[in-house]
Amino acid sequence: MTETRTTCPYCGVGCGVVASVVDGAVSVRGDSEHPANVGRLCVKGAALSETAGLEGRLLHPSVDGQQANWERALDVAGERLRAIINEHGPQAVAFYASGQLLTEDYYAANKLMKGFIGAANIDTNSRLCMSSAVTGYKRAWGADVVPCSYEDVERSDLVVLVGSNAAWAHPVLYQRLVQAKQQNPQMKVVVIDPRRTATCDIADRHLAIAPGTDAGLFVGLLRAIAERGAKLDDFTDAPAALEAAQPWNVARVAAFCGLPLAEVAAFYQDFIAAPRAITLYTMGINQSSSGSDKCNAIINVHLASGKFGREGCGPFSLTGQPNAMGGREVGGLATMLAAHMNFEPADLARVARFWGTERLAQTPGLMAVDLFAAIGRGEVKAVWIMGTNPAVSLPDSHAVSQALKRCELVIVSEISSHTETSRYAHIRFPALGWGEKNGTVTNSERRISRQRAFLPAPGEARADWWIIARVAQRLGYGEAFAWQHPHEVFSEHAALSGFENEGQRAFDISGLAELSREAWDDLAPVRWPVSRHAHTLDLKRGWRADARVRMVPVSPRGMQAQTQALYPLILNSGRIRDQWHTMTRTGSVPKLMQHISQPIVEVAPQDAQHFGLQHGGLSRISSLHGVMVAKVVVTDSQRRGSLFTPMHWNDCFARQGKVNGLVAPVVDPHSGQPESKQTAVRIAPWQPAWQGELYSRDEVPLAGHVTWWRKAATGLHHLTLCSDRLIEQDILVWCQQHGWQVQVANAGDLWHLLAWQGEQLMLGFWSSHRLPEVDDSLVCRAFSEAPQTLADRHALLSGQDLARPAVGKIVCSCFSIGEKTILDAIEKQGCRTAGELGERLKCGTNCGSCVPELKALLASTTIKVTVL
Repeated sequence: MTETRTTCPYCGVGCGVVASVVDGAVSVRGDSEHPANVGRLCVKGAALSETAGLEGRLLHPSVDGQQANWERALDVAGERLRAIINEHGPQAVAFYASGQLLTEDYYAANKLMKGFIGAANIDTNSRLCMSSAVTGYKRAWGADVVPCSYEDVERSDLVVLVGSNAAWAHPVLYQRLVQAKQQNPQMKVVVIDPRRTATCDIADRHLAIAPGTDAGLFVGLLRAIAERGAKLDDFTDAPAALEAAQPWNVARVAAFCGLPLAEVAAFYQDFIAAPRAITLYTMGINQSSSGSDKCNAIINVHLASGKFGREGCGPFSLTGQPNAMGGREVGGLATMLAAHMNFEPADLARVARFWGTERLAQTPGLMAVDLFAAIGRGEVKAVWIMGTNPAVSLPDSHAVSQALKRCELVIVSEISSHTETSRYAHIRFPALGWGEKNGTVTNSERRISRQRAFLPAPGEARADWWIIARVAQRLGYGEAFAWQHPHEVFSEHAALSGFENEGQRAFDISGLAELSREAWDDLAPVRWPVSRHAHTLDLKRGWRADARVRMVPVSPRGMQAQTQALYPLILNSGRIRDQWHTMTRTGSVPKLMQHISQPIVEVAPQDAQHFGLQHGGLSRISSLHGVMVAKVVVTDSQRRGSLFTPMHWNDCFARQGKVNGLVAPVVDPHSGQPESKQTAVRIAPWQPAWQGELYSRDEVPLAGHVTWWRKAATGLHHLTLCSDRLIEQDILVWCQQHGWQVQVANAGDLWHLLAWQGEQLMLGFWSSHRLPEVDDSLVCRAFSEAPQTLADRHALLSGQDLARPAVGKIVCSCFSIGEKTILDAIEKQGCRTAGELGERLKCGTNCGSCVPELKALLASTTIKVTVL
């Protein structure tokens, strides 16, 4: 057995993974030698082996819907791109890349678009998650420098998490924090978030601020720090920043943020008194129409308090994707040049000299939201989308889909055969996936790690850098794209970072530029800079001519989304624990569908009562831009007047489950990042005529009035269905047309059906006025091993395994432990702590992500027992 050290393809923590293949079966475990995770993996990372199959893979190029060989697909792409450039100029072409790409892929794409096509219209889905953080760092330090490490989190006295549900979005880093707090009980943790999330499990203080008011809290903190006599002479624009903060006393902050005055004052005292403080922030800060200012408000308090540039201190932006940082390094954003250089005369001349081009783009290109708007207007006539799904992930996604539908040329490089974006593609290129790709990624703490291939390339799939280079050759730029191996691309990227850089630019990995292929293959995780001059990163200085760090004046303002009589609620969106982005990988893994299997909407109890919503019922949420259907979860963790729903579902996994169809295309004027966290909406209960569960071997045609959610099931199609109109006869007729024997149970509003072909179960359907409880394991087992007795068939028709107690909603995905099993262990077996539950049931003992829910169940059960 050969083991391969590689890196997880999910969040920006950048966990090391050890993968092995035995008789074609992939297994994974955490890499105990990788400094990011030291052996830990979250539930998604631990399930990576279950995403390594080829079901649903795009394996061959296609042109205009017809399979083609590589020569034809590349020739057509080159011919059509050249024709558009010749007729309309380079600005009519755009690339849209992804934090899922490896650094080498990103470098090739940026070089082709900016350096040789000659326009800067290459942007990335990192614009949707990290561009405000980039803007904040560049305005303060003059460079996109993340000034913290994971060790700083563990060694701090005060850890502030703002706009970050790290327990679910960055689980392994969160578990490192949990362990650090256990080892140092004096450490304080503050969570700033409108919702009470799983991250609050270890919080000493939770500030449930009003949505979008974070800047006011930190600007007020800056004033409080200044009142203690902070010395700010070293910072540019410090007087202006302090003047902007002057009106923000504790009373004004409390009113603006919707917090008790005493809570604000206590947080300020915690921060000022802590010898070391670190602030972790992510989408709740960045995804705002004033996200850049919020980032700088956070940075300002660290500068003013001196809590930066030393151990356990600093403003730490957590990246959302595995290579969002690498994309920033190579200039994957439309507003940057390669190697963190800018659209300034000296940098433009330097990059042009290095690449040997006279066609280098001279001005920034279109950022993501503006880019797709330009496609919709017909100004951009060709777009090449690489490893991302903008028809789902961008705001006002219905308009994005219409823009792609009208676009003259859409090229898609993908691993999945069916995504919402690829349905609009004229040319599709099959790309390599995780386990097949070979290159590097950079995580949140600037650590470069290797993704190594341990699986053969399936079908005709190829590396993204290879595809880009072959298209470049057909455009006439072959000499500049003559790479034969990703090591050559990396070496060029590293050399550019050190080109004419004598310590003036922060990003410098020139010390890796001359690695042999063998040394690159063996490269251990390393944090940049890695300069050939051996200089270190001085985080006390700025990366401008005067070497000074800047404090940015911030005048807090609220969100652009405004409630009104028709749209009285604010909708927040975000990640859930077990799913990733638009689910093209995780949505196919049954284990990862157990925890939350369909779109939900979290509602405060007061709002549920006001709008007539029932816990577990269905609702329709609508805005000016769209509508979605979600299952109601009534929880006092949700702030009154606000809703929360996951971002992951789309038209491949649900009908009317796409949250970004509701979001307005409002962006931060400095970073171009959308305000995805705040949308004015209304909500209403929906009680369909029936709800049901459908399992089948083959896809069942459904009428347009049926609302459905697709759920992962090995070798089966599994849908949860509902509608205002009955479909029993449709299903019955469809089964009879196939000549199947049908077994039906009909009593009251209950209607169940099993369809058999001889002894083989072909379809099962269970419906009722309310969604019936169906034992998933019983049904899936029946499809693989047909029930042998009449009694077994009748039990299957009921949907319940009477010999096995129901486990309830899955809480622990790692070991498939359900809520009813956990409650039984608490109430009947005397478990009183999460540790005792782990000893008895194993829940919470692997990735730890379910521990907050275990504690919540323990707390609720303890309360009930006490009352009784």
